[in-house]
Amino acid sequence: MNTASTHNTQNIDHDEIAKFEAVASRWWDLEGEFKPLHRINPLRLNYILERADGLFEKNVLDVGCGGGILSESMAVAGAKVTGLDMGGEPLQVARLHALESGVNVSYVQETVEAHAEANPQKYDVVTCMEMLEHVPDPASVVAACARLVKPGGHVFFSTINRNNKAWLMAIFGAEYVLKMVPKGTHDIKKFIKPSELLAMVDRTDLFERGIMGLHYNPLTDHFKLGKNVDVNYMVHTQSLADEKKIKHRLSPAAGIKAQKMVFKPDSALVTNSKSLVFSSLTRSLLATSFFRIVSNTNIAFFSNV
Repeated sequence: MNTASTHNTQNIDHDEIAKFEAVASRWWDLEGEFKPLHRINPLRLNYILERADGLFEKNVLDVGCGGGILSESMAVAGAKVTGLDMGGEPLQVARLHALESGVNVSYVQETVEAHAEANPQKYDVVTCMEMLEHVPDPASVVAACARLVKPGGHVFFSTINRNNKAWLMAIFGAEYVLKMVPKGTHDIKKFIKPSELLAMVDRTDLFERGIMGLHYNPLTDHFKLGKNVDVNYMVHTQSLADEKKIKHRLSPAAGIKAQKMVFKPDSALVTNSKSLVFSSLTRSLLATSFFRIVSNTNIAFFSNV
């Protein structure tokens, strides 16, 4: 197998970095701009733990770690975690919070491409969550992650699908109606279809092991994992341990079958804050109307999605 050769060590969008720098001080505010990340983190962590056969004593790299929400939770699970990000302010927040929490995480300000050049095949597990849609060249990030993981190691990606429903839910709904994240957080043009992400994976020494959707119901303020990948989704990949021992790779068609085999999340780990369903009757009515629109819409808003 030939790993994709693109080594874009300056794969940076300074506008994207600036957006997260501006709100870095509120990264660990459970009711602030990053509340959705705190809410979905148990689901992400459970998926990683299940798929990677635990993290205890494993070397783990968290690409695009931001303020360290996932990094810290993996360290608490027993992993030796390195968090990687290009935002200086979020990394300062991450280091301070780890110090206050007594959690050992090493944070590095560096692109994943540069880190891959200096640390080939170093990590047992690499995570790249909610990051691909914020860089100019996501394929370069995928290729770098493939170079960083050990043979037989696991790489996890998560991003947002590119279609009408994803725009309605992740941009119009989350940013303008429910105000779950700041306006301008996402750009529909940067969203990535599962077929596109799997094509990037297929150009590396990684092969797909499973794909799982992450769903939000605004009527119940409830997050859960499921088979539908219309909006947010996660992909589990694994590095080829020995090509001679691997009889075949999972094709995209096989990946569809793999969706039926992915684990069912423990209901105890499904985030559900009933006491925080909505702050007002007006917001509840807006959410109800919005959800009905999303559920029934077949209108084509974009010609390029």
